[in-house]
Amino acid sequence: MRTRLLLISHPATAAQRKGTFPADDPLDARAIEETTAFRAAHARLLDDGVALSSPARCALDTVAALGLAANVTPALADADMGHWRGRRLLDVSNDEPQALAAWPRDPSVAPPGGESFEAVRQRVGGWLDARETLEMLETVARHGTVIAVTHAGVMRAALMHVLQAPSATFARIEIPPLSMVALRYGERGWTWWPTADRED
Repeated sequence: MRTRLLLISHPATAAQRKGTFPADDPLDARAIEETTAFRAAHARLLDDGVALSSPARCALDTVAALGLAANVTPALADADMGHWRGRRLLDVSNDEPQALAAWPRDPSVAPPGGESFEAVRQRVGGWLDARETLEMLETVARHGTVIAVTHAGVMRAALMHVLQAPSATFARIEIPPLSMVALRYGERGWTWWPTADRED
């Protein structure tokens, strides 16, 4: 059988809308309202799934707003922003302009004390390919789609791993808030399905 994994990015938090690096922020009323509308638009798909979640509060709040009960999966965590965690982008730009300029251009560059995109890709790719993950996904997929609520950077890393794209092109993939990416695992390994609602 083919296992379908549906990755969903959480809505923008109030901190993100203000240009602040994530710091385990909860969802505010606006984000919860957006998630509720998203759930109404995709109820058929979401009602047929088993859920996983990043341990971040914004992801867990998203799971709750979607009406799901999810198992926390550490591999789905957002990139560690290190010393930039909770700081405004403008402040980091003023204090560490060279480091900030290098970070979105080079996948091996990490925020001070944090995690690079390359490290996130290795973490996410390792989770996707782990025997324990594939066995778990196949088991729960018998009941429907496996839904993973996570972060844009994790979804970007998963796509690049599946497509075997060079990490240097990571900035060319945009994942908006409350986006969906469908992956399937079968005889050829992982494949990307552009339309999440497409059936076999």
